[in-house]
Amino acid sequence: MNVHANPSAAKATPALPSAKPESIGLSPVRLQKIRDSFQREIDKGTTPGVVSMIARRGQIGWFEAQGKQNPAESAPMSRESIFRIYSMTKPMVSLGIMQLAEDGYLLLNDPLYRYIPEFRDQKVGVERNGQLAFELPVRPITIQDLLRHTSGISYEITGLGMVQRMYARAKTDRRDITNEEHAKLIASMPLMCQPGTQWNYSRSIDILGRVIEVITGKTLGNYLREHILEPLQMNDTGFHTATENKPRLAQPFAKDPWSGDKVELFDQLEIPKMESGGGGLVSTAMDYARFCQMLLNGGILDGNRVIGHKTLHFMASDHLGPHVTHASHLLPPGHSFGLGFAVRTHEGMAPFAGSVGQFFWSGMAGTFFWIDPKEDLFAIFLSQGPGQREYFRTLVRSLVYAAVE
Repeated sequence: MNVHANPSAAKATPALPSAKPESIGLSPVRLQKIRDSFQREIDKGTTPGVVSMIARRGQIGWFEAQGKQNPAESAPMSRESIFRIYSMTKPMVSLGIMQLAEDGYLLLNDPLYRYIPEFRDQKVGVERNGQLAFELPVRPITIQDLLRHTSGISYEITGLGMVQRMYARAKTDRRDITNEEHAKLIASMPLMCQPGTQWNYSRSIDILGRVIEVITGKTLGNYLREHILEPLQMNDTGFHTATENKPRLAQPFAKDPWSGDKVELFDQLEIPKMESGGGGLVSTAMDYARFCQMLLNGGILDGNRVIGHKTLHFMASDHLGPHVTHASHLLPPGHSFGLGFAVRTHEGMAPFAGSVGQFFWSGMAGTFFWIDPKEDLFAIFLSQGPGQREYFRTLVRSLVYAAVE
């Protein structure tokens, strides 16, 4: 069984246990408000459809599909619909790296060039008077830098700086090159800043996907399948899905309902050459719920320990501190970043409710999850609408916390 050849048609993902909402401290009245709110958005044309889930105390108390799976067709959204989860891939690959650290294959302060030599000679790009000057890095990029996005590596989608424009011209989002070729391409371009000085959301986790391949001698997909997906029985998750799953694919509007721009997302049936550790997986609500429940359990699910509880706590801690700048809407006030997850550091400050210690991440096309250890809760929201992702991330948090009793 290969992660590329998604086995979902032959083997269903086991469901997590469910319970009546009131038995696990969720208000049925407030849950109805969640349904009503999402239905208003669907009726307004904000999104074709959504899948939402809330679990608490080890049981699912809310799991609903609303709207259409594909706005061009009549089929309703399903709890088994398959979504592009984009950057919700990142926590899984980060976990894979930490598994290798637990097994002694790497140290977090190892320089990246130890595994990918092309990064040894990378320079730092500095914009001066409309020109890009180049400086030597004060220190090399480490594995920890990659995990927490302090590497200086960039993304073509996060701004219009000169380095970011270089990424766009180089088409760093291509899916027709291998992970090895992609890593060499990134290494051929300058860094945005000195390693360790700034939080810049980036292709760092794509590079970690290649590090996994170098260390293990396996493709990233095969490593994830053997060490995360199979142990958790996530049978609907992979870098593509099988052709027979075409009737289950969630699709966006052809044009963004707010901007009118054309919406372009990758084809879930296409087998990409690049297995993007930063954003390549497709999955379902129940598959990702199994990953979330493992995280909430401290690294174990159904007797299968995927990561040590101390390692996971370390990952879900603040790894930026006061000295790393992070001026980005992706890290709201009262939040910082750990190793693969954003983490909440203050009860207040953010424009939505939450608990100190919760950790989370999201996907570009409109998917989102969070883990709240204090409330023994996780929540998942899945849609396919890039332009509305920030709106729904804030909305769903307000709705869910209103239902917690």
